[in-house]
Order: sequence, then structure tokens, then C-alpha cells
Amino acid sequence: MDIETKSGNGRARTRTLALSAVRGLALALISLPGAVLCFCLTLVSVALVPIGIGLVTTPWVLTGVRMFADWRRVLAAEWGGVRIRRAYRPLPENANPWGRTFGMLGDPATWRDLLWLPVDMTAGFVTALLAFALPLYPLEGFAIAAGLWRVWDDTYWYGFVPVTDQTTALYAAALGAVLLVAAVWLAPLVLKAHFRLTGAVLGSGQVELAERVRVLTETRRDAVDTSAAELRRIERDLHDGAQARLVAMGMDLGTIEALLEKDPAKARELLAQARRSSADALTELRELVRGIHPPVLAERGLGDAVRALALRLPVTVETDVDLPGRAEAPVESAAYFAVSEILTNAVKHSGADRIWIDMHHAEGRLRVSVTDNGKGGAVIGAGSGLAGVERRLGTFDGVLAVSSPAGGPTMVTMEIPCALS
Repeated sequence: MDIETKSGNGRARTRTLALSAVRGLALALISLPGAVLCFCLTLVSVALVPIGIGLVTTPWVLTGVRMFADWRRVLAAEWGGVRIRRAYRPLPENANPWGRTFGMLGDPATWRDLLWLPVDMTAGFVTALLAFALPLYPLEGFAIAAGLWRVWDDTYWYGFVPVTDQTTALYAAALGAVLLVAAVWLAPLVLKAHFRLTGAVLGSGQVELAERVRVLTETRRDAVDTSAAELRRIERDLHDGAQARLVAMGMDLGTIEALLEKDPAKARELLAQARRSSADALTELRELVRGIHPPVLAERGLGDAVRALALRLPVTVETDVDLPGRAEAPVESAAYFAVSEILTNAVKHSGADRIWIDMHHAEGRLRVSVTDNGKGGAVIGAGSGLAGVERRLGTFDGVLAVSSPAGGPTMVTMEIPCALS
């Protein structure tokens, strides 16, 4: 049993080391060109603001920078377990280019992004590359011991070992073994340090706290406004729908009472019409209740409600739900309608024919990812459905991240702090 346990631990460490190396290489290949491109485009675009060209290009460039930063936030959470809060200020709806440009430039989160870019292309690149090099360099020592040292005529240095013959080549292999053992522990730590560095720059102590207070104030106001709008919608739907049908049904019943003896045939006709009106009113009331809080959500929980929602879509949807319990009703409702809005956007605008939903709970957070194979290009901005989703989640201290490069795929990830019962 002990041997099996040790073997399992060894395989797990080997897998962790390999993952750290592959992820480090991927980050190194992406962080340097991506950060350099974003940084240079931003400098050029901002420099062109005084002559007017930058007023058009800067919002697009900064939106791209935010998408790049959001994608790295997702990687930090998934690969490093480091959660980096997204706290961009919402832009006014229908803002002109001047308002969008200076609204984004006046956001402290924008300047944190711009400060992070040169850090990512230097220290971030080094730490990511180091996570790849640490497990790779020991393999060179083994290759030298296997005969690679014969390729060089002069002394070949491996670390501090001068390799001139097979004996010194074995010393190099021994050093490689020591370095490989060290890499098992160091490579994941270096990769973790990369993400912590990203979090330290993209997030900022007191500024983040002040920004958080501002965001909570705005989300509270949005929640009040949304609640008032929802009440008005319910009142309007009741007045124009079910209430009007019930009034008409009452009038029909009065007419039926008067015609019951004089014209029984006409009375039966009106009675059938009243029955249809009652059925229609009942259907409208059910639809209204479903829009407020779907019965399947109340009875069977968030997982089954999302599955039922997916079945009604005109595209193929795969759901992977792993929820060992239920969250509080307001959290479930917020998550359900957020997923509903994201799915609606995917069906209407992405051109996707396949959607994947992944929902699970870990580390005190409900995490939902919706991925589609559409054309991409989705952004969180004023007037978009995703901005409304972000405001809805913000009421519960939740966050929303979007990765949607041109050409797709689009991945929308939301997290809500909550406990399951």
C-alpha cells in the first residue's frame, strides 16, 4: 500500500512538473509578444489623441489590453490559484469617442494595466521561462552523460562541472539529477510567483479598496434600479395581460348569466370563450412567474435549471455540472439569469452551433464557464448584455471575465462567492 501511495505521489509530482513546464513555455511565448504589442499600440494611440486619431483608436486599443489582462486573470485563477479582481469603471451608455477615450484613461484600472505590461514583458517573461527551463536543463546533463559531450572538442561546461571525458559527463548527469529533484519543487513555485507578480501589479492595496467601495456603491444603486424596473415590468405585464383577460372573462360571465335562459347556444359559445380566456390568463401568469423565479430553479436547484434552459436552445449545448449542494436563493437566481443572458447573446450574436457549460463549486466560490465556437469579438462595454451581467454579479461580489478573440472561441467565466448547503 505504501509503495502504491509513493508511486501515486511520484506520478502526481511528475505531472505537476510537466504541467508547470508546458504552462511556463506557453506564458513565455505569449507574455512577451502580447505585452510588447499591447504596450506599443497603447503608446502610439495615446500619442495620437491630440490630433484626433487617438480619440477613435484608443478605446479599441484599451479594450484589447483589457481583454489580454482578463485572459491572464483567467489563467492566474485556473493555473496558479491566484484570483485577481476585475474592477474597471463602467462607461456611460452611448458615449461619444471623446467620452470613451477619457473615461477609460481616467480609470485607475487602465493605468494598472499599462504598468503591468512592461512588468509582464520583463519579469513576467523571465519567471515564465524559468518555470520551463528548470525541468529542461537537467535533461541536458543526462544527454551529456549519454555521449553528447563527444560532439565538442574543447571542454564543455555544464553548470560548474567541466566535461572532458565520460567520468566528468557522469558528474554532469549527477548534477542534472540533483537539479531535476530541485525543479520538482521549484518549477511550480516559480510559476506561482509569476501569477502572484501579475496579481500584485494588476491589483493595488488602498486604490483597489477605494475602487471596491465605489463598485459596491454603484452595484447597490444598479440593484435598486433593476428591482424598480422589474416591478414596473411585472405591473405592466399583469395590467396588459392577465388582468385584461380576467376583466374580459368577468364581462363574458355577466353576459352568459343574462343569456343563459334567452339564448343558451350563445351562452355556451361565450362560456367556451371564457374558458379559453382563463387558460390564456393562467399561461401568462405562469410565464410571468417563470420570469421572476423559474419553478425548476426553486424546486430542483441551479444545476437542473441550467440544464432545462439549455434544452430550450436551438443549438447543441453540453453541460457539466458538479454542485454538491445548493446556494442561497438570491445567488442561484443571479447565476441562473446571468447564464440565461450569456446563452441568449451566444445564440443571437456569435453564430455558434455548439455551446459548452461548466459549473462547479470550489474554494467557496461558484464558478460557471460558458464557451461557444462562434465568431468571437464579445466585449464587456456600455450597452452590451455582458455589462448587465457584470452589474448583476457585482451585487453579490461576483466577477466576470471574457476571453473572445476575433474568430472565436468565446469563453465567459463568472465567479460568485457563496457557500453550498
